[in-house]
Amino acid sequence: MTSSLCAICREGFSRNECVVNANGVHWHQRCFVCVQCLQPFPDGLFFEHEGRKYCQEDYELLFAPICSGCGQYIIGRIFTHKNAKWHPKCFTCYRCGNELNGEFVKYQGNPTCKPCAAAARAVADSKYLCARCNHIIDTDHLTFKGEPYHPHHFDCFDCHQPLTHRAKELHSHLFCVTCYDLKELSVCAACKKPIEGRAVSALDKKWHPEHFACAHCERAFAGERFYENKGMAYCEIHYKKLFGDPCFYCCQSTTNTEIAEFGKTWCEEHFICHGCDIVIKFSSTKYLEVDLLPTCKKCYNKLPEEYKKRLKKLFDTGRRRK
Repeated sequence: MTSSLCAICREGFSRNECVVNANGVHWHQRCFVCVQCLQPFPDGLFFEHEGRKYCQEDYELLFAPICSGCGQYIIGRIFTHKNAKWHPKCFTCYRCGNELNGEFVKYQGNPTCKPCAAAARAVADSKYLCARCNHIIDTDHLTFKGEPYHPHHFDCFDCHQPLTHRAKELHSHLFCVTCYDLKELSVCAACKKPIEGRAVSALDKKWHPEHFACAHCERAFAGERFYENKGMAYCEIHYKKLFGDPCFYCCQSTTNTEIAEFGKTWCEEHFICHGCDIVIKFSSTKYLEVDLLPTCKKCYNKLPEEYKKRLKKLFDTGRRRK
């Protein structure tokens, strides 16, 4: 070491002196300082420019570019765009804010990630953007889990044939139209086609709501009451015209013995108390009328006194009018 000279003062080193070695060049400790501020390097950290060594503070002030994103000095890797400098973490897509990592396209003059640029172009052209490949869909799109896709990205879950835009989704899988129709879907009893949406359950069958209609006039019931005869459903008007008054309880033709009371008709076995559902023997059991329905005396006595007074008043008023 005695044969080496300090790179600054060009003097030699004593035998027991501590020597600084940087890249094969030697310095006295007192000589190993920043060329700008002449202060020792904190923790031995220095930055070199054109063969001269600087502390971090002076290097940043003299040579380090300033990040256009955060306004801090950039030490290390730099991204450049439009004569501006950026930290890699600050160089982000101007639409979604994700780091670009050097891979971007220009959209309206701004650095943009490829998915955002494609989405923006799709919106501008009123087209869908494929959720898998992020490319614009120029033809008919396929919808899966609420997202648009190119149909060629999928095969039928059952037959494995390529799908078209007419593919159907069922239980989080995609099927071609043929396989979809063969799945365990309800089939409309009228048109014999699968029921994809809301269904009406009646007469031990399933129906499209618009197909569950009167067997005579073919008008859809649309939630209205229907009457059955020999497995066929009828509206009230045509049921009465064809078969007479239906039983108020079962909505079917009355049995041989029928009871007409309170403007309604019942099968004998369906003339029951409105309160306890016990069959009322029309000829021998005492009953009263509540809301135009038969009620046995026991259930009638359980009604509040005030309510019974009002019922009696209405009954007496109606009888006087008659």
